[in-house]
Parts: sequence; C-alpha cells; structure tokens
Amino acid sequence: MRAWSDATPPPPGDPATLEELRRAAAADVVAADAGVADAVAAANASSADPGTRPAAGPGTPSSADPDLPAGAHRHGDEVHLEAHAHPHVVAPDDGRPIIGIVGGGPVGLTLGAALTAAGWQVGAVASRDPARRERFRQLVPGARAFTDPAGVLDECHLAIIAVPDDAITGVAAGMHLYSGQALVHTSGLHGTEVLTAARAAGTSCGSFHPLVAFADVDRALAALRGATVAIEGDEDILDILAEMAASIGALPVRLAPGSKPCYHAAAVLAAGGLVALLDVIAEVAARAGLDESGALAVYGPLAAQALGNARALGIGPALTGPAVRGDAGTIEAHLAALEVGAPAALDAYRALVRRQVAIAEGRRGLAPETAARLRAELADRG
Repeated sequence: MRAWSDATPPPPGDPATLEELRRAAAADVVAADAGVADAVAAANASSADPGTRPAAGPGTPSSADPDLPAGAHRHGDEVHLEAHAHPHVVAPDDGRPIIGIVGGGPVGLTLGAALTAAGWQVGAVASRDPARRERFRQLVPGARAFTDPAGVLDECHLAIIAVPDDAITGVAAGMHLYSGQALVHTSGLHGTEVLTAARAAGTSCGSFHPLVAFADVDRALAALRGATVAIEGDEDILDILAEMAASIGALPVRLAPGSKPCYHAAAVLAAGGLVALLDVIAEVAARAGLDESGALAVYGPLAAQALGNARALGIGPALTGPAVRGDAGTIEAHLAALEVGAPAALDAYRALVRRQVAIAEGRRGLAPETAARLRAELADRG
C-alpha cells in the first residue's frame, strides 16, 4: 500500500508538468524587477487573510489570477513565480496522507468528521461560506480554513472535492496540483475525467462516493457504518481509498470503467426515488384522512416489510398485490378513486403497477392474457 511518508519528491520544476509555465516566466524575466517584486508582495499580503481575497470562480485556474505576474501561480497563501515540486507537508507516522477537503456542505463536513474520528489527519477545508468553515473547524479541530479551493493544497497530500457534480470541473481547474499529490471527488456520476484540468506528472486522481443520503450530518455519520463506498481511479490510489472507506466502517466497492452513470441512476432511484414514492403515498393517504406523519406511521412498516422480503426472498417472490393475483377490478377501482381524489398520483400509480405486471408475468407465472387485460386497464385514456 502506498505510504505518503515513504514517497520520494520529484525534482523541482518538473519539465513534463510545468514547461509551459516555466516558458511564460522566462519570457517575462526582463520584467522581474521591483515592479514584479511589488506585485508578488502585494499578492501575498492580500492572501494572508483568505477572507479578504475574492475566491476563484468555477473554471478559473489559480495561475490566471489577474493580481499575479505572468507565469506565476498561487498555492493558498503563497505566490510562486516558478515551477516547483510540492514542499511535502510531513505525513503522520502511520504513513497515511494528510487530507484536505474542498466543500463545507453535508458531504464534506461528514467526511471530515468521520475521517478524523477514524484517525486520519484532516489538515484543511475550503468553503466560500464562513458559517460552514466555522462549523467544519469545530468538528475537525486543527484544520485550516480557506475560501479558495487551492488553499488546501499546501496543507495536504490528498485533496477531496466534495461539491455538487456540475461544479467539480470548474473547481478542479482552479487547483494547481503539486507532483506527488492526489485529487479525489465524491461524485457518484462522474469518473476521473472531470479532474483532467488539475492533473500533472506524478499526480493521482480518483473518486470516493459514499452511498449514503446526506440529509443530516449526524444521521449520515451513523449511516456510514455498513454503507457502500464506490471507488475508482488510478491504480496507485485505490488502496488508500479502500483503506479510507474501511476505516470509517464502510465497504469499498470498485466500479468498472464506464459504469458510474447507471450506478448513480440506481442510487437516485433508491434514495430520492423512494422519498418521491413516499410523497405519492402520503398524497393518496390524505384522501383517507391521514396527514404526512400518519401516512408514514401506517405505510412505513409495510414498505419496510416489502424491502425485507425482497432481500430475503428475492424481488419476484416478494411481490404481492392485485398484479400478482390478476385483479383487474381492483386496479380499475384504484384508478377511478385516484382520478377524483389524487389525480397527480395517477402517472406514478400506472407506471409502478405496469412494472408489477411485468414482474408477475415474468417471474410469478401470471398468464399472458391476464397480463394483457391488466395493461389495457392501466392504459392512459386521457
């Protein structure tokens, strides 16, 4: 397993990684006089307080900072005129990398707290929200806080981008990795291709997606134990990602290349899809006199029993109801009641019962002619 404490730093100014930056700096060497020095000094002075420096917007690399001389780039609080290797913060004695987290929302906060509790050193967080930065530092004592995502890079070996899927590419573009560092995101949808802009020679990229509903941090922390964490990425980082998952009580699962969109679609159906179904159930149950809490109290145990049956028996044997019995009259009565009392639930009912008919016909022996009669009853006549 890779140990960051044993890694040999590459030579400064790695040409395979930063030659373009080096050329830009060399082209401006004639300007490296007092004016350049003043610019660097001013940039470093403004970065001393991260709260006073505008955060880099999505898609804006730190090397394109308008406050810096051409060819220069910023790492957190420091401005560098030249290409260089990571100064390498000292890894703990256990050889684990020091972790930095970009994003102080529920996912970043939960991972920061969980990894800290599991013995990992979390050295920094970046968030534009002052309240989120403060809460993170309360749960993860000793972590430095930055507004600029690039700020975490001088404090860690492995940076985790925990932001919404659509923002990952832009955030990564603003992070200028040192050789020897790793960058990981928490998206269930994307692969490592969204981190391409941050890649450099000697760096590693991956993804770490906990299959947990992050509606509440405390509940998510508890749910991590026994949960699945999907990992993928460069071979040299997979052992570390698996160790991270196991240390917080989760089960690491390596995904096949190209499988993440379907994996994530299934996850959305399992979490958000279930919540949407519960909302439909509550809407229909309201016509029976139940409020939301009452509907969950009445139908929640039934849903839990169905899930238990499916896990114990399989999906086909767990199916019950009118579709299995071929009760067209029952389905007709349901549709008539919903059309009057809960018309917004009709599409969901039809779609779900059609799927039940398919399961009953394919796995429970429902006669084809009976299945055809049920499908006819479920047809949208609007």
